[in-house]
Amino acid sequence: MAAPMETVPISKDLDSSNEERQQESEELDDTPGPAEPRVRDTPGDIFFEAAVNTIAFHPSRDILAAGDLDGDVFVYSYSCVEDGNKELWSSGHHLKSCRDAAFSSDGQQLFTVSRDKSIHILNVEEGKLVKRITKAHDSALNRLLLIDENLFATGDDNGMLKVWDLRRGTAFMEMKNHEEYISDMVIDQNKKMLLTASGDGTMGVFNIKRRRFELLSEYQNGDLTSVAIMKKGKKVVCGSSEGTIYLFNWNGFGATSDRFAVKAESIDCMIPINDNIVCTGSMDGIIRAINILPNRVIGTVGQHPGEPIEQLAKSRDGRFLASCAHDQKVKFWDMSSISSITVDVYRKRKKNRQLPALSKKAFGGADDFFADLKEEKAEKEKEQEDEEDEEESDSEDSDSD
Repeated sequence: MAAPMETVPISKDLDSSNEERQQESEELDDTPGPAEPRVRDTPGDIFFEAAVNTIAFHPSRDILAAGDLDGDVFVYSYSCVEDGNKELWSSGHHLKSCRDAAFSSDGQQLFTVSRDKSIHILNVEEGKLVKRITKAHDSALNRLLLIDENLFATGDDNGMLKVWDLRRGTAFMEMKNHEEYISDMVIDQNKKMLLTASGDGTMGVFNIKRRRFELLSEYQNGDLTSVAIMKKGKKVVCGSSEGTIYLFNWNGFGATSDRFAVKAESIDCMIPINDNIVCTGSMDGIIRAINILPNRVIGTVGQHPGEPIEQLAKSRDGRFLASCAHDQKVKFWDMSSISSITVDVYRKRKKNRQLPALSKKAFGGADDFFADLKEEKAEKEKEQEDEEDEEESDSEDSDSD
């Protein structure tokens, strides 16, 4: 009979060795993995080698197109993830400055116009040139407006308006009723009345259904630089190079119904945010949010310090505003708080008070380096306002910045 096996006791040295290995393993497990990308409120700035003249958001994807002073067109995907903006493709088909761009309603094509008098249509997926209309105008092209899947309009530096039909490949309306460049265009919801703003200080009205010119407004001071339809189609708003906003009644296009001056060197571009609020870009590089009726400058959305702003664009979901200026950057601004703003008709904003920041990156916003220094001053101004409001009541409908 075999002798029973004796149990060998585990040595203390072995226990100690195992404990050290386990401790080392735990220390290794505590090593942090790769840091997760930082998520911002807005996409980061996009930098270019030349000044950007025009920007456009894609109608269904997180894509932005930009055209620059050299005639190059770039398409980027944008993201709030840090360093998430990516160039998808670029095109150098224009010989001179690309001045305006717009995506088709289905997002499959990108239209561009240039100082070289040409119109280009590009495939969005690959950036290939689908169609080129050379010498589309006798003068340099300045503005583009897509009307529907078949029709689009173009305006040039000499005041010529053309309306094109893609099915025919030609323009079926050619009208020169302005003495100076066409700076902006807009069309009503019924796709019938096309309105133009011009450097000659007038707004033009064209009926594209009947293919005829209707009328020019009376002359205003300075160039009319932008035009928008507001208040459920009842009002037309025009910006001017003199820093004044002009209002017209619908079907009362001959004369202005109201006007008010903004404390800005000019209003170079404009885009509606909702039915009551527009954002404007100016020569001083500041983007302002302005309420229409009551006419009130609400605050600042953002800025390109000291650089004239060329164009503004709103993302498909209304979450972001993009801007381009002479600083060779495209910047993004958070618009989430602006759409819900309502203006008190009976309370007038006190003069000489600094405009409130409506986004974190605007001067005075949470991301502004000098915001803390301004906070104490703003609180004192608010206390003074409250004291004044107790003594007086103001029921004016309009206000200037």
